[in-house]
Amino acid sequence: MSDVDPAPLYILSFRQRDELAALAANAGWQVVAARRAAGAARRFLASGSAVAVIDARGALSDGLAAAASLDGAVGSNGGAMLVLVSRGDIEAIARFYDAGATHFLASPFSEAEFVQALRFAHRHAARMAGDWRATAPADPLGWRLDLSSGTMQLTPAFARLLDLAEETSPRAILRRLDAAERRAAFLALRRLATRTATAFAHDIEGLGRIVQHLQYDPATRRIDALVEPLGSAPDSAVAMRDALAGGRDAGGARRWIERRLATAEPLAVVLVALNRFEVVNTAYGRAAGDALLRGAHRRIEQAAAETLEKGALVTRMGGSEFLVATDQPRARIDLAVERIVGALAKPFVVGDSIAVLGCRIGMAARGEGDEAASLLRRASEALADARASDSATLRVADAGEEEAPIDRLAAELGPAIDHGEIDILFQPQVAMGSGAIVGVEALARWEHATLGTIGADLLFAAAARADLEIALSDHIQRIVLERAAAWPRILSGLRLSLNLTAGDIARPGFADLFLDRVDTSGFPRTRLTLEITESGLIEDLNIAATLLTTFRSAGCRIAIDDFGTGYSSLAYLKSLPLDYLKIDKKLAQDITGTVRDRVVVRGVIDMARSLGLSVIAEGVETEEQLELLAKEGCQYYQGFLCSGAISSDALVALMKAN
Repeated sequence: MSDVDPAPLYILSFRQRDELAALAANAGWQVVAARRAAGAARRFLASGSAVAVIDARGALSDGLAAAASLDGAVGSNGGAMLVLVSRGDIEAIARFYDAGATHFLASPFSEAEFVQALRFAHRHAARMAGDWRATAPADPLGWRLDLSSGTMQLTPAFARLLDLAEETSPRAILRRLDAAERRAAFLALRRLATRTATAFAHDIEGLGRIVQHLQYDPATRRIDALVEPLGSAPDSAVAMRDALAGGRDAGGARRWIERRLATAEPLAVVLVALNRFEVVNTAYGRAAGDALLRGAHRRIEQAAAETLEKGALVTRMGGSEFLVATDQPRARIDLAVERIVGALAKPFVVGDSIAVLGCRIGMAARGEGDEAASLLRRASEALADARASDSATLRVADAGEEEAPIDRLAAELGPAIDHGEIDILFQPQVAMGSGAIVGVEALARWEHATLGTIGADLLFAAAARADLEIALSDHIQRIVLERAAAWPRILSGLRLSLNLTAGDIARPGFADLFLDRVDTSGFPRTRLTLEITESGLIEDLNIAATLLTTFRSAGCRIAIDDFGTGYSSLAYLKSLPLDYLKIDKKLAQDITGTVRDRVVVRGVIDMARSLGLSVIAEGVETEEQLELLAKEGCQYYQGFLCSGAISSDALVALMKAN
C-alpha cells in the first residue's frame, strides 16, 4: 500500500480497466473505473476525484475524444489529467495536451512508474485546487485601463496598498503623484500612441522608488500596467491575467470567487461549454480554434454586459469552457443565459467557412459553507448533465424548491396567451429630415403579476423553453394586425413593422398563412414592413430569401433588424430582397464614440445606401447621436429621444402633439 492519503481516482480505460484499477487500489487510491466514455464528465465529477486517468493505449481516437470531453470538468475544478499512450503513439501527446491533458506516461511502464505518475498528478491537482488564496502566488501590483469605457481596475494588492477600491478612476491614481511624476505619467501614456510598451518611474508610499511598465493592446484598447521595483519586468499583460477580475485563467477566477464568497452577498456561477469545438479545432487547426475561442469569449462578454450589472466576471476556464460569475438576481441571470445561448448559436467564421457550434450551460448558486471548489464542482456537474442530455441546453444545480423565473414564465405562458395577458405596444419611427413620425414597430409585453414587465427577449426565451414559439408568434401577429387595422384616421398613414421569428420562417406554408391573416385583418399589405433578424435566417438562407421574395411581391416591405450584431451580415445584404436596414442600438450609439467607431457606422450607412436601402437607427437617445447619424446619411430613427414603446392611445396623443 502507498503512503498517500486515500483519495478518489477516476480511471477510464477502454481495454485494461481492471488491471489499472487494481494497480491504483493497491497503491491506496479509492478507484472509480470505467470502460466506456459515455457520461465520463459526470462520473468524474461525481467521484470527487482530482485526477482523471485516460488510458488511450490501443484506442487513440477514443482516448482523444474522452480527453476533450473531460477537459472542462478537469480544468474548471483545478484537477489533473494523466494520459497513458502506447509507445508508437507518442506523437499524439501534443494533441492530448491541446485537449486538456496535464501529465503523460508511455507504455511499457512498471507498476512503480504508474504509481509515481499518479502521485505527481495528484500533487499538481493539490496545488491547483487547494486553498487558492494560500497557494497562489502573491497578487502583482498593477492596473488595467479600458480606453473605450474610461474605467480602471486595480489588482487587489495594489488597491489595498493605495487604500482604493479595485474599480476606480484614473484621476484617483494620478492624485497620488506629485506634479513632476504626473507629467511623467502623461508622457508615458502619450508614447503609447506610437508604441505598444513603455515605462515611467516614481516614488510611492510604502514601496519607495518603483517603475510602472505599460503595455497597450490596440485590439482591445486596454492599457496594462505592472508595478514593481526598478528592474526588468515580465510581460505585464500576462501577469495581469492572474490578478484582474477579467483575467483569463482558471486560478484567477477561483481566487475572485473565493473573495466574493467571503462576503455575505449572493453569488452564482455559470459554466458555458461550446459544442463541437473539437471538430472545428481538428479540421481547421489550432490557430483557427484559438481565434474561434476569442470570438466566443467576446460574444459571452457582450451578452453578459447587456444583461448583468457591472462587476460580473467573464473568463475562459480551459479548453472550450467559459465562466460567468455574478451576484445579480436569478431573473437577470436567466436572461443573460438566454442571450449567451443566442449569441453562441450564431455562426462563426472559420477561414473561408462558417461553423455553427451552440453551447451547453451548467449553473449553480452559492450555498451555505460553499468554497470556490465546491461551487464550481456543482456547476460542472450541472454542465455534465446538460451535455449528456439530448435536448437540454441548461442545467441548474441544487435548484431546490425555488423554481427559476424562466421556468416559471414558461409554465405560465400558455394560460397567459389564452387569457389575453400578452399585450402589444408600439415604438415610433421618425424621419430625421422632417421630425415626423412615419411608422411604428410592434413590441410584445407581458405585465406579470409578480415578476413585473416581461419584454420580448425574455418572453420568447420562455416560449422557447415551453415549446410555444409558434403559438406566441401567431398570437402576437393576430393582435398587432387587428389593433392596427382599427387605428383612427390620425394613424392611418403610419407604416407598421412586425417581427418574424426563426420559427415563422421555417414553417411550411407560412407565406400563405400569414398573408391570409393580413388580408383577414383588413390592414393594407402596402403599409406593412416585416422585420427579420440574423438569428432567424441562419439555418437556410435560400429558404429565407424565397419566403421574403414572396412577401415583397405581395406588397410588403422587408427590413433586416439588429444589423451589426452578427457575423454574416454581408451575405444577407447580397442575398435577401431588402428595403430597410436597421442599425443595432449599440452600433448606432457608437456614433458618439471614437473616430474609429464613427467610421464603422459611416461605412454601414454608406454600404446600405449604395444598395438602395433606407437606414433606420435603433436606440437613439440623445440629440448628439441624432445629429451625427443624420450627418452620416441615416434617414430614420427610433428610440427614447422620441418615445419608448407606447399604447395605441398614447400614440394618438403623440401624433397630435407632433
